[in-house]
Amino acid sequence: MTGENFNHNSRPLSGRLMVKRIFDLVVAIGSLILLSPLLGFLWLAVVIENGLPGLFRQERMGRDGSPFKLLKFRSMKLALNAKEAGFDAGDLSRVTRIGWVLRKYKLDELPQLWNVIKGDMSLVGPRPEVRIWTEVYPERWAKVLSVRPGITDNASIEFRNEEELLIKADDPEKVYREEVLPRKLALYENYVDNHTLIGDLMIILKTLFAVLFR
Repeated sequence: MTGENFNHNSRPLSGRLMVKRIFDLVVAIGSLILLSPLLGFLWLAVVIENGLPGLFRQERMGRDGSPFKLLKFRSMKLALNAKEAGFDAGDLSRVTRIGWVLRKYKLDELPQLWNVIKGDMSLVGPRPEVRIWTEVYPERWAKVLSVRPGITDNASIEFRNEEELLIKADDPEKVYREEVLPRKLALYENYVDNHTLIGDLMIILKTLFAVLFR
């Protein structure tokens, strides 16, 4: 009986994940093709203003805690003494002119379409964190990391202006640890429990609306 229940319950889940993966691939590949002129222009703008590299790579924790290199357009000047996982939300002095535009319209996130194609990420899912923050509330992260991280999710929309919030704090790291991160984890956990393809489509539409009209 146990084996029968397991097989019955696992087939719909596997099918749902397969549909999600196919959706991710179709949209990510199509978007990269359609947006290739824009992506090339943005890369060139970053390089002209601040030199190579045009892309920023940072280790983030993926599904089942497997690390991967997340890609972004570089929006900050290089700092030789900066820690890869440093918490510099209170200091935006290194953000470049093109970087402000990239961040405002979330264009710096577009290279993550390649992460989606590689299988590191999904279009929609909990945002991937650096290792140090996944070691905070580890029992909650164990659940969150059971799915692929995503480019956007409800937490990304709710905390779209997260940096502005943290800049105003006397202790940005404390505020992030004790207020922002627990709220994000609650939204991540809700996604893990309730995600559907229709739900993903709604989150993508809400993300586009937030970027373009807020």
